Parts: sequence; structure tokens; C-alpha cells
Amino acid sequence: MSLTETMTVNMGPQHPSTHGVLQLVLELDGEIVIKATPHIGFLHRGTEKLSEHRTYHQIIPLTDRLDYLAPMHNNLGYVLAVEKLFGITDQIPERAKVVRVMLAELTRLKSHLVWIACHALDIGAMTVFIYAFREREHIMNMYEKISGARMTSNYFRVGGLSADLPDGFEKDMRDFIDMMPGHIDTYEGLLTGNKIWQKRVMGVGSITGEDAIDIGLTGPALRSSGVDWDLRRDNPYSGYEDYDFKVHVDDGCDTWARYKVRLLEMREACKIIRQCLDKLKPGPILADCPKICLPPKKNVVNTIEGLIHHFKIITEGPKPEVGEIYQGVENPKGEVGFYLVSDGSPSPYRMKIRPASFVNLQALPQMVVGRLIADVVAVIGTLDIVLGEIDR
Repeated sequence: MSLTETMTVNMGPQHPSTHGVLQLVLELDGEIVIKATPHIGFLHRGTEKLSEHRTYHQIIPLTDRLDYLAPMHNNLGYVLAVEKLFGITDQIPERAKVVRVMLAELTRLKSHLVWIACHALDIGAMTVFIYAFREREHIMNMYEKISGARMTSNYFRVGGLSADLPDGFEKDMRDFIDMMPGHIDTYEGLLTGNKIWQKRVMGVGSITGEDAIDIGLTGPALRSSGVDWDLRRDNPYSGYEDYDFKVHVDDGCDTWARYKVRLLEMREACKIIRQCLDKLKPGPILADCPKICLPPKKNVVNTIEGLIHHFKIITEGPKPEVGEIYQGVENPKGEVGFYLVSDGSPSPYRMKIRPASFVNLQALPQMVVGRLIADVVAVIGTLDIVLGEIDR
């Protein structure tokens, strides 16, 4: 490989295969990538700063717009964080917890459907795109029934749900889940044995488990590198410990492994949703709490001396829990977390979001160096990034 005559190419931000307004500056030797530099920030909206000027309830719609392909997971992570901050986690009604898990797994299906549709289309398989969006349409219809919105739902609330499930929803859900495994079989029939698909994904975008941990990969991208980690099982929330499901791991470390893991996750999501439908019992959907209350206060320090004293406390003594919490959830891309700091007012003093797509994107340069420029498209698709979450 000659390093004396290279060409720099801008891929994106106006490019259909960058899955949003992502710019990649690629340094090429012929068609071989020798350096890749992602540039982000074209979609930045300042969600974390906006949250400082809104009440805890008013922030919920902002979380829909992060990973807009998995809005229920963002809602869930945020309301769980606020409930932990207010100390009402143990007061959430059982029906609300079951519905949350059911819709979170339905959202996992919805997100993975967009992933397989767009990933396949990027590589040239148009039929899968049409089929997967057909099933996604059913899910969006169910979204509309419960929340009034087809894409950016706003259904979860601090303490439970905004409303109970509409009449007939459980039957619609069960009918859909009964059909879904057959549709997944169809996707696999179109892709798994396809020689063109195999050549485009096998051995492409490889990253070892050790490197994946160092970078901070989570979700299917981490589990496809042989690392057995899933927050639903290893740090359960919303009662996930009461469900029977398997965390699928593959040590292939490449785009083919990530494809297989996500398909298996779709099947597990169907399995969890069936258990939710069986668990659903009539009951309240909101915690029995005061309508107006303020969170505990954390002593916020703004001076150098105060910061030094603060860090001495948390490094040399027990860390203060009051007014400062973190909550992560396993969304379709990986771990999405919310860190909240309260000053005792109706709005958070600080909110920091740990987005899965943003962290996972760090792996892209390492995964494409030494590969053909056509492989860059396959690697972006296999990471399943959403720029709304990256440019939060």
C-alpha cells in the first residue's frame, strides 16, 4: 500500500448510506481506506441544555427525539431515572411495569426492522426493505392507538403511563406477535443463504471483544464480539428479572455476527411480549403519589475549592446519593443512560445523556481501515446508528 499518493473523499453528510447527517472524511489509497474521520454536529439541538429550563414532565417529549426509531426506550430510561431521583421506584404499579416492558420490546422489534431494512437496502437487497417496512407499519399503527403518534410516542410518564391500553390492543398485539416469527423466517430466507449477502458481510467490520470493551461498545455490537452483557439481565429494571429470555452472544466479531445476533434478538422480543400479555392484569397505571413534589437536593459546588472538597468526599468517603442519580436501559442500539443532578427545583440542575449510537460510532474508524470503500457502507449499517441520538 502506497502512502504517498492518497485521495481524500467526503462521504456525507448528504448521503443516503450514512443513515443521517454524518460526514466521513475518508483517506483512500485507490479503493482501500487508510483513515476514516467521522464529523458530527450537523443535527445538534441541545437537548441536555434545554432540559435545564423545563420541568421533569416537560422533558419527556425531548427524549422521543433522541433515537427516534426507539422512542419508547428513551422515554423509559428517562422516567426510570426521574423515579429513582424522587424515590418512587417501588411504587410503580405492576400493570404499568408490564406494559412498559411490552412496549419496550415492541420498540426493539420496530428498531431492528428499520435496521435490517436499511442495512439490506444499502447493500442492494431491496425486497427485504419492502417486507420489513410492511411489518413496521403494523407497529406504528399500534403506536398511534396508544399514544396518538406514529413515530415519536409520548406514552410513558413519571410514575406510570399516560393512559391505559385501548380496547382491543392486547388482541392486536397477540395477533401481530403470532405472525412475526414467520416474517423473520422470510428475512432469513432472503439473506442468510444469499452468496452476495455473505460476501458483503462476512469478515467485514471486525472488532475483538477486548477492543469493543475499550471503546465502550454496547448492545448487539458488543455481544457480537463475544461479550455477554445485557442490562436487562445484568442490571434489571422494570421487572425484567421476572421474564424468561436468552441473551444471544456470537464470537464472530464481524458484520455477519451482528446480523445473526439482531435476528435472534427479534425472536426473543416476541417471546418477552407474549409473557407480558400473559402477565397483564387489570389495575392502576400510575403511582399513588402527590401531584406536586420536589426532588431531593444535591449540594452544587461552583468554586475550585468546593470542587476539590467535593471530590475528596466521593473518593475518600461514601458517595452522596441524594440528588444525583444515573439510570441506564438496554435499547436496540445498546446502553442509553440518563444522569440527573437536582438542586431541589422543579427542573434538573444538569442532565447528561449517555447515548448508545454516539459511543458505538467511535468504533467505525477502527472497523473500516484496511477495507474497501464499499465496506464502509456495510459497517455504517451494521452499527445501526441514529444521528438524532448522536447529535443530541
